[in-house]
Amino acid sequence: MNVPGKSLVAVEVSYPPGGASAPHHHSDSAFIYAYVVSGQIASQVEGQPEHIYRAGECWYETPGAHHLISRNASNTEPAKLLVVFVVDTEDNALTTPDHAGGSK
Repeated sequence: MNVPGKSLVAVEVSYPPGGASAPHHHSDSAFIYAYVVSGQIASQVEGQPEHIYRAGECWYETPGAHHLISRNASNTEPAKLLVVFVVDTEDNALTTPDHAGGSK
């Protein structure tokens, strides 16, 4: 990426059947694009309704988003998500869990 001070980071998130991530905040500098590679993902950002995205569908989230729900919508099939962050290069914490000060 040829934008001084910005980096592009891609993360693959795999959820087993019934799997989920804890509620978390995204970095204040991160623009996020999410694409469902396989299965179905239930997602909800604060202030928006929960939505189920299926393989081939995508969405974006704005910097500092509070992600309340991120889970596999199926209890029988795995799901995979590709998440691309456009973030300040010096920003090391892409996500911060609500229950702790660590990063993911």
